[in-house]
Amino acid sequence: MTSSISRRRFLSRGGVLVGSSALGGSLLLQGCGGSSAAIGVSENERPKMPSGIQFGDITDNKAIIWSRSDRNAQMIVEYDTSDRFTNASRIAGPYASDATDFTTRVDLSGLPAGQTVFVRVRYVDRDNARIESETLSGQFRTTPAADSNRAVRFHWSGDQCGQGWGINTDFGGMKIYEAMRLRDPDFFVHNGDTIYADGPILAQVTAENGQVWRNLVTEEVSKVAETLKEFRGRYAYNLMDANFRKFAAQVPQVWQWDDHEVTNNYSDAKNLSADARYTEKSIATLTERGRRAFLEYAPMRYYKQSEPQRIYRSISHGPLLDVFVVDMRSYRGPNSTNLQTTEDATSAFLGSEQMEWLIAGLKASKATWKVISADMPIGLQVGDGKDSQGNALWEAVANGNHGVPLGRELEMARLLGSIKAVPNVVWITTDVHYCAAHYYDPAKAQFTNFSPFWEFVAGPMNAGSFGPGLLDNTFGPTVVFSKAPPIQASSPFAGYQFFGEVNIDPRTKAMTVELFNLDGVSQFAQTIPAAGT
Repeated sequence: MTSSISRRRFLSRGGVLVGSSALGGSLLLQGCGGSSAAIGVSENERPKMPSGIQFGDITDNKAIIWSRSDRNAQMIVEYDTSDRFTNASRIAGPYASDATDFTTRVDLSGLPAGQTVFVRVRYVDRDNARIESETLSGQFRTTPAADSNRAVRFHWSGDQCGQGWGINTDFGGMKIYEAMRLRDPDFFVHNGDTIYADGPILAQVTAENGQVWRNLVTEEVSKVAETLKEFRGRYAYNLMDANFRKFAAQVPQVWQWDDHEVTNNYSDAKNLSADARYTEKSIATLTERGRRAFLEYAPMRYYKQSEPQRIYRSISHGPLLDVFVVDMRSYRGPNSTNLQTTEDATSAFLGSEQMEWLIAGLKASKATWKVISADMPIGLQVGDGKDSQGNALWEAVANGNHGVPLGRELEMARLLGSIKAVPNVVWITTDVHYCAAHYYDPAKAQFTNFSPFWEFVAGPMNAGSFGPGLLDNTFGPTVVFSKAPPIQASSPFAGYQFFGEVNIDPRTKAMTVELFNLDGVSQFAQTIPAAGT
């Protein structure tokens, strides 16, 4: 079992890089597992690891280990419950190739529950096993055992590098990741808009009050993403940030997606014919490329061979928590006036198959708390312009009608009614670029067949800040708290960047949800007692 001293020693180093620098140093290294880097080999001959390492979709006995080489090379993973690696296991992983932009992953299994696992990753030259990359080290905690009394802490946020606000090293890079890392969560839910494929990042941008924001730039982020190379380049760009890489080597992630992984407000019906920025007008082609790049870079476990591109899934985190990660993008109908009177393909949002999966999973869950991680909010009015007759079109669930459920609200009403008897359901989301706490109360709603619940909003992460939005009264939401910028489209300079934290007390079973800014300063906290305890 890992000692607390060993863990503190690791955390104080913030993740270990053996033998080189995080940006690819010049030292030759003594390789792990008994082999040595070849003497006299030049630095250019050694594989590089430009995107660090990531961990994802952690369970009590499994974990995804992700990394990326810069050339054809084999991924080697070692892991142990001691950071001294005195009893390490070694896995010869897959070969990196240009077929996946040189990304690779290993799905570790047979891990001990409720333990800190230390990991070392390197790449070995395809033709000469004595030529090795640097070795990157990290650590994560597996989920608690069924009889565990360990507290749970996780974070969520989203909306990363949007509206042209990229990596500004003068500002300290994506500082919000370091603020989260220092709070040492069990895992992080990246709630969507993991990239902004439709938002060019320029070398210099003028922010509010005339301030100048200076971005790192690459060729791939200089225009809207259309080619597979450009979509991949967006993810590689984000991982250039030192804070993000340091965070990813310590905190397991759970990724989901929203629209900007492809283009703004996209669905299968998105029409780009009038958007002069795009030479590729096929939304199906852009979606295929965007989804492929997302799946290559996300540290997630692919669902099944029969459905390898599925993103919605559930993550169990011991007896206190199940997280249900939904996909509000892949199965929706077109954005419309959202006033349909019956459910059909045009009013779909989650879609029938995902809806039945979610209802069944929530009902079957034995965890104290059931958290639904949704890439869009329920009651906030999120518009998508107007149709040719001047009628408002809607991007999310709400339609601004304030009445009985219509359009996509019909699907949401069916969901809420179906899980009325399921206790301790909480929603988390991002998308709207400010933070808020909403309480949904059937006593104040037009549709009343549901149990009261909370929805908490966080984000953005190094993107423009907006809000606050307007609520639709169909499901009776009340704004208990919100914080938004006084100037719309504020830059990260203004500080309106937020992440959420959830803590579950193993003794009382109560959940406390807290919202923090990019400096790790608390903005709001709400404790919710667990029903039935």
